[in-house]
Amino acid sequence: MGKLFGTDGIRGPANRDPMTAETALRIGRAAARFFLERETPARRIVLGRDTRESGDMLESALVAGICSAGMDALLAGIIPTPAVAHLTAEEQADGGIVVSASHNPYQDNGIKIFSASGTKLSDEAEEAIEGFILANHGDNASLPASPGKARLLADARERYAAFLRGTVPGLSLDGLRIALDCSHGATFQVAPAVFTALGAQVTVLFAEPDGRNINDGCGSQHPGGLARAVVQGGCDAGFAFDGDGDRVIAVDETGKVLTGDALLAITARRLRDEGRLANNLVVRTVMSNIGLTAAFRELGIDSVMTDVGDRHVFAAMKERGAVLGGEDSGHLIFLDHHTSGDGILTALQVLAAMHREGRPLSEMGRLMTVYPQVLLNVVTRSRPDLETVPEIRAAIRAAEAALNSRGRVLVRYSGTQNLCRVMVEGPTREETEAHAGRIARVVREVLG
Repeated sequence: MGKLFGTDGIRGPANRDPMTAETALRIGRAAARFFLERETPARRIVLGRDTRESGDMLESALVAGICSAGMDALLAGIIPTPAVAHLTAEEQADGGIVVSASHNPYQDNGIKIFSASGTKLSDEAEEAIEGFILANHGDNASLPASPGKARLLADARERYAAFLRGTVPGLSLDGLRIALDCSHGATFQVAPAVFTALGAQVTVLFAEPDGRNINDGCGSQHPGGLARAVVQGGCDAGFAFDGDGDRVIAVDETGKVLTGDALLAITARRLRDEGRLANNLVVRTVMSNIGLTAAFRELGIDSVMTDVGDRHVFAAMKERGAVLGGEDSGHLIFLDHHTSGDGILTALQVLAAMHREGRPLSEMGRLMTVYPQVLLNVVTRSRPDLETVPEIRAAIRAAEAALNSRGRVLVRYSGTQNLCRVMVEGPTREETEAHAGRIARVVREVLG
């Protein structure tokens, strides 16, 4: 069958292997058997999903697999990924499963599994679940005589919303105009409810999912529509979530887009000023803009870099005792509040920083000067180690030599798609685009 788990769970085109009902049933059964090996299993798993049309099929198959192994499935319905992480811990369940492909188009779907504490599974745990799938394929002899049950967590969204409000005690958004881009995804119900309950006047965009419009020209990867709505509506800020709600991109009152790096700088300063930035440290990734390095230097805040991916960020935070970490994509983790990146929670923390300083978001965004950055995605047929491909290695070295200390080059494969990502930062847009274009052309010629 081959390896199922990638850098963020299992993902692929819906109704094509491995995102088929048959494989989902086996994954649900294998996950249940893995969790049953706990010393005192609770015998229940929390399930949630986003708005993709294939979600019903995969969720139903997972439920069948879980129940066939003798565990109960607690159905949270359409709800953000971080909500499942939170509810798993709150329910004291053995684990949680999310059916979502995050920011990918609707044709894709995915399955992510959380531990009992609401964290992503370790590599060892994922390997163990794959082992169960392979070992028990087609073997029904070991199934229990009494299957588990499926039951609805009818108050899942309300409980998650209450948790989110609790991360900003005393915060009032009275008098603020906030625009929300829900990406036709998993936040389309809970996000407007949270901000409205805190007193904001909320303009809601892209909150009419039809199963196929998730992430389509909207959300955290396409904030242009939100930026226009913020300016036209005289809003104080706007926030664009991705399809499963674990990322957010902000827009200030002038329509300028603030990515995850800028939000890290804003929230890090707030935590530092309040004496809550543990070890004076922020964890970020190799995709962080050089401008964030300069901002942290100016603020006197230490930072460390990890590989791309929230799992790496989370691991470094735990290892080094940090409470704040994140990615430029808008995936931020506030470990004092949650074990998972959470777009709504991040937006609330940004608004709390605005409230504390009494300044507009445009002024706070000036903490960081963004160096021109170009990111090009090249579709590839294969994924050899880039250092072993002479032409690509030479193109990268040439760009690095030309930029010297005035920029940087990062070329890596996507963890979830068949792409090679070419990222270049430099002193001017023209020079940066030229270097990125040359490297991308070589990658396309050799691997495309």
